[in-house]
Amino acid sequence: MRDGNEAWSGREVRVKALVQTGFGGPEVVMLRDVPDPEPGPLDVVVRVRACALNRLDILQRRGPAILPGFALPHIAGMDVAGEVAATGDGVRSLATGDRVVLDPTLGCGTCADCAAGVPGHCGALRVVGGNVAGGFAEYVAVPHHLAHRVPEHVGLDDAAALPTAWSTAWHATRTVGEVGRDDVVLLQAAASAVSVAALQLARHAGARVVAVAGSDAKMAAAHDLGADLVLRNDDDVVAAVRRFTGGRGADVALDHVGAATWHTSMDALRTGGRLVTFGNTSGDEVTISLAGLYHRGLRLLGSGAYSERDFAAMLETYYGGGMRVLRTGEYGLDEMPAASALVESRETVGKVLVRP
Repeated sequence: MRDGNEAWSGREVRVKALVQTGFGGPEVVMLRDVPDPEPGPLDVVVRVRACALNRLDILQRRGPAILPGFALPHIAGMDVAGEVAATGDGVRSLATGDRVVLDPTLGCGTCADCAAGVPGHCGALRVVGGNVAGGFAEYVAVPHHLAHRVPEHVGLDDAAALPTAWSTAWHATRTVGEVGRDDVVLLQAAASAVSVAALQLARHAGARVVAVAGSDAKMAAAHDLGADLVLRNDDDVVAAVRRFTGGRGADVALDHVGAATWHTSMDALRTGGRLVTFGNTSGDEVTISLAGLYHRGLRLLGSGAYSERDFAAMLETYYGGGMRVLRTGEYGLDEMPAASALVESRETVGKVLVRP
C-alpha cells in the first residue's frame, strides 16, 4: 500500500454487496456481507457512490450467462462512480479521495486488439460487473487505468450514467456513423439511455435529429433534449422523414432495436445513406433486399465495442457542458428487486440508479 492507505491494509472488514447465486428472478440476488476488496499493486479500491443498472445485468441474472467467463457467485454493476478509497503501491496517477468514474472494459493488455486500444474485442475480455465483480457493492477494486477523474462540476450520480450508454452512443454516432454538421439522423428508441446520449451527441456534432419513441413521456423527453422532430412508434416514420427532408431521406439511421425497426430505418434513408446498427433488443433476425441495398448505395455499419479513445473523448465532451443524463429512479442496494422491475418494465427514460 502507498502512504495514506495504511488504514485500509489489514482492515478485515466485511462490507455489503448484492451477490447473484443462481439464475432466475430477483430472488437469486441477495444482499450479503463480503470481504473488503484488496487492491493489487496497480489497482485502486473505489468507494461506490452510485452504480447504474444495465440491461445486461437483467439478462445475466435471468440466465444463461452472456459474457464468457461469467461465474457464480457474481456481483453485477458495470456503471460505477465514486471516490478512491485505497491505491496499490505502484499507482501514481490517482490518490485517495479522488472522484472517479470507471470504464468497465478490461482486456488482457497484450493482444493486438488491446494494443490498438480496443479491449472490447480482446479474446480474454473482462467486464467490471459483467464477468468480474462490479459496482453493486460498497467497494470495488479495479486496475487503476480504468478509473477516470470526474471534475467537481459533474455529480457522481450523473457520472455513473455515462460509461456504457454514452461510450456506446459515442462509438455509434461519432466513430462509426461519422455524424456531422447538417446530417439528418433518424434515432430509434429515443428515450433509452443510449439514445438519450446519441441524440445529444448528434446535436452536438451539428446534425438534425428525428427521434422515434413509444409514449408521450418518452416523446416529451426527446423533444426536451433537442430533437428537431419527434414521432411515435406507430406513426408513418418513413413518410414523416421524407417530408422533413424534402423527399430526400435521412443521412444516418441509428438503430439498436433490431428486427422491429430494421425496415423502417432502412426505408427512411436517402440514397447513399448509412444505417448504424448496435443492438438487437427486439430480435436478431432480419431480411435484406440486396437489390435495394446496392441500387440505393446504402451502407450497413455494425457498431460494436467502443475504444479507449472513444471513452476519453466521450468524457471530455460531456464534461465540457451542455449535455445531461436522464434518470427514472434511484434505489438502495436493498431495493434491487424494485429497481430491476422498473428496468424490465421498459417504461424508463434514461437510467435507473442504485446507491450503496
